[in-house]
Amino acid sequence: MNITHLEHTIIALIFQGLLWPFVGRWVAGSLIVAVFLGREIAQHEYAGGGSNEVWYLYGLFNHWTLDSFLDVAAPAAACCFIALIMPGGGLWKYVRARR
Repeated sequence: MNITHLEHTIIALIFQGLLWPFVGRWVAGSLIVAVFLGREIAQHEYAGGGSNEVWYLYGLFNHWTLDSFLDVAAPAAACCFIALIMPGGGLWKYVRARR
């Protein structure tokens, strides 16, 4: 692991918090994770020679490493966790019902 996973996670949580009032916690997390996924796919296309030199789904299937996977998976996991534990989430309702 390197620092980019933490940076991406912090950025994702900040944007999830900013977008939350407008679109809800799940959609807010999904939007920022989609941005990071698109960024990683674009970087992989560029590594293959650019978008004009490779086939359409090249970046989706090639050049993935553990590092690039974690650049997307870490923010996704953090956003899911926050969406679950915040008031109104599934885990929140479960804990409140058990009291």
